[in-house]
Amino acid sequence: MNYYEEALRVHQEHAGKLEICGTVSLESADDLSIAYTPGVAEPCRKIYENEQAVYDYTIKGHTVAVVSDGTAVLGLGDIGAKAAMPVMEGKAALFKKFGGVDAFPICLDTKDPEEIIHAVKMIAPCFGGINLEDIASPKCFEIERRLEEELDIPVFHDDQHGTGIVVTAALLNALKVVGKKIDEVHIVLNGPGAAGTAIIQMMRSAGAKHIIACDEHGILYKSRGVGIRDHKAMLCHITNEDDLHGDLADALVGADVFVGVSVAGALKPEMIATMAKDPIVFAMANPTPEIMYEEAMAAGVKVMGTGRSDYPNQINNVLAFPGIFKGALRARARDITPAMKVAAAKAIASVISEDELCPEKIIPSIFDLRVTDSVADAVEAAWKYAQK
Repeated sequence: MNYYEEALRVHQEHAGKLEICGTVSLESADDLSIAYTPGVAEPCRKIYENEQAVYDYTIKGHTVAVVSDGTAVLGLGDIGAKAAMPVMEGKAALFKKFGGVDAFPICLDTKDPEEIIHAVKMIAPCFGGINLEDIASPKCFEIERRLEEELDIPVFHDDQHGTGIVVTAALLNALKVVGKKIDEVHIVLNGPGAAGTAIIQMMRSAGAKHIIACDEHGILYKSRGVGIRDHKAMLCHITNEDDLHGDLADALVGADVFVGVSVAGALKPEMIATMAKDPIVFAMANPTPEIMYEEAMAAGVKVMGTGRSDYPNQINNVLAFPGIFKGALRARARDITPAMKVAAAKAIASVISEDELCPEKIIPSIFDLRVTDSVADAVEAAWKYAQK
């Protein structure tokens, strides 16, 4: 199948991927009087008396806004608000299919962080959560931080935290396969942008202690100068404990794990040869990974994961975000905390039983019906535990 041609046909035939359907009968005058005037005045009064009642009488408690400015669409880059719509529609469809969560695409015709923050705050009363999507780094960090502070509903930048959660889930199981401990292994991450930064933070929350980050200029270290600002300056304080200098090849000598969210071809077989015994490689550049599956396995990789569906161990955010929001909405959580993210990662990993676990199966399929409820239950429990 030519997926590009078929996607054009399907999108045009259905005029997009979403529609709005009512949930109550509108077949009689009584129906209209209940759903609209005069009956609708009563839930309005209840919400006016107690704003929290909006969760009981409206869609707010099960609805998420998928917000983007179209500046960092996967594989396409800065394509703008209108061209980003098919992606955001798709995200909303995944929310509904895999999490039972209603979601609506909000593509903003601005690249100004202050305007994005203002717009999201203005629409927030309608939604129980905000999923930020495909907003370029570094402004995505400030947008998320401000909205988390200024809104009373959970805000989640999926490109960052969804990726971090699923990578961490895969890592937990991969380490079981090779018999290593997360607090002892040496990890190298290539591509410390929005996703890479969140992956590092998530792995640290899960117990990782020895991490080196590399960008196009090589290893991140405090005195490097070139490119060391904003989030990369922050990363210098939580990575590279031995102040190693050099390039990716230098960083990988003796490393147990490689995580790539960078560019195709960045990882070479000769680099893998210098890694520790039974190396783990997550090569997630899309659509072409840092090293192809066959090449990596031939070079001695023990456990391999990619973002692709045509190889084992697809590391896909849809394993995380539907369940995370389902659980957060159910708990009426104000935030999605680090503890909730770690709980989500562990829940995803736990779906793979000890009998199933092997180098070719460290992460569940996105079609595994156990995943969303496991994540939702774990996220809800983590929030409630923190409120005690």
